[in-house]
Amino acid sequence: MSAPVLEAHNLTRHYEVKDGFLSKPQILKAVDGVSFALVPGQTLAVVGESGCGKSTLARMLTLIEPPTSGTFNLDGEVMSFENGGQVKRMRRLVQMIFQDPYGSLNPRKKVGSILEEPLIINTDMSGPEREKAARAMMTKVGLRPEQYNRYPHMFSGGQRQRIAIARALMLRPKVVVADEPVSALDVSIQAQVLNLLKDLQDEFDLAYLFVSHDLSVVRHLADDVLVMYLGRPVEQGPNEAVFSAPLHPYTRALLASTPRVNPDERIERIALKGELPSPLNPPSGCAFHKRCPFVQDRCAKEQPATREVQGRLVACHFAGEV
Repeated sequence: MSAPVLEAHNLTRHYEVKDGFLSKPQILKAVDGVSFALVPGQTLAVVGESGCGKSTLARMLTLIEPPTSGTFNLDGEVMSFENGGQVKRMRRLVQMIFQDPYGSLNPRKKVGSILEEPLIINTDMSGPEREKAARAMMTKVGLRPEQYNRYPHMFSGGQRQRIAIARALMLRPKVVVADEPVSALDVSIQAQVLNLLKDLQDEFDLAYLFVSHDLSVVRHLADDVLVMYLGRPVEQGPNEAVFSAPLHPYTRALLASTPRVNPDERIERIALKGELPSPLNPPSGCAFHKRCPFVQDRCAKEQPATREVQGRLVACHFAGEV
């Protein structure tokens, strides 16, 4: 296996939140201790409910926001957000595909200009060289040469996401962070875009961080899965192991809610109690204990350490026992 192109070590991202001018600020722990490695040619999927910290993690990895603590190595270098030159240079190596293809493209620019813009900012390529590169990338994502001078509103949702994918690849990055890239598309188009992402990954040996709440999409695309709850990882491991035998009760609940055609693949349904707690006031002990059907006294008092169980990392006191 190749060496990791990106490694995260105990990343956190905390925000101060005030509820009024004179109030004491509270700490919102959007991401609280995430570690993983991205390998060229493979996909790590990050899943969880809305508000679990998936998009915040994506913004840190694309160098949009600095972590509050923790470190990550990119292409063999330890990232320092105080080093503006390093951040600017490394941004070429990590690109992002956004969720909404309607909002992520400038409606006043033609497709050719949209694709050439990263090259204008980051390279010394001449105009003809940029146009040649943009047209070549359009072909790779399934767009036609005559569409080079068209505006985004002239394309369908699936075609706009192809433009967004092409733009993300113009600088030949090593890591692509895809933040729910097919959730805004029709189901009939989703498979086409996912297959395109897989083909491009194979061609360019890309490492993907794939943020999603759609577990059927994750099962199709991911090599490894990271399940998050209230900013913390609760289960992390190979795709097949997590989907075939989830160990954390939250993972089991997520998978049980996913429709399965094959009766043999269905997981016993787990009824979660209550709503997702506020990240400003998380429960004591295990953050999941107030919703967990297997809760015991220890869960409310003691935060579970992440440990290896059956070939994956799980943050549950009783993983593998219930």
